[in-house]
Amino acid sequence: METTERIVEAYVRYVEGCATIPNIRCDGQMEIDLLAINPVTLDRYHIESGVSVSGSYSKLTNHPYSPDALKQRVKQAGQRRTLGYFRDRKFGDPHVLSKLSDYGFKDGNYRKIIVTWGWCAGVDEAARRDGIELWDFRDLIHKIAQRFTDDRTYFGDDTLRTLHLFARARSEKGEAPLDA
Repeated sequence: METTERIVEAYVRYVEGCATIPNIRCDGQMEIDLLAINPVTLDRYHIESGVSVSGSYSKLTNHPYSPDALKQRVKQAGQRRTLGYFRDRKFGDPHVLSKLSDYGFKDGNYRKIIVTWGWCAGVDEAARRDGIELWDFRDLIHKIAQRFTDDRTYFGDDTLRTLHLFARARSEKGEAPLDA
């Protein structure tokens, strides 16, 4: 599991209060990054992360997605930063849909979410039309820091412990709180 995926899982678990299952293998060499369910509301989430800070590939785009271009090494990174890649491959692949069904996730009873480092103009509207929500990774980091700034709980999860220590260090140094 990538660090960014671990941070997303920490956010969903400790800020949103959901139970989670990460890295679910599917047939066809596919994988679901994260499934979550809120035990109070029973809201379900299928969350895919695509976080990059590389200048030309940091934002999610609405450029055309091509499965053939995805197979070309020089075009892979750009293809993985398109809304169509997530819509067609991460959320719409038959192997993924079959595995989601095994967990009781049926069309219309769960939310599809992409976590990314921002997006280009117009992508949010296109995502909404496709029934996909966009979460900005930077906002999640800020919300985690806000949630745990004054918390004295010990967290055994290495990722959450690191973020908690960061938030506490900022607070004790008198640095301004992180605003979302």
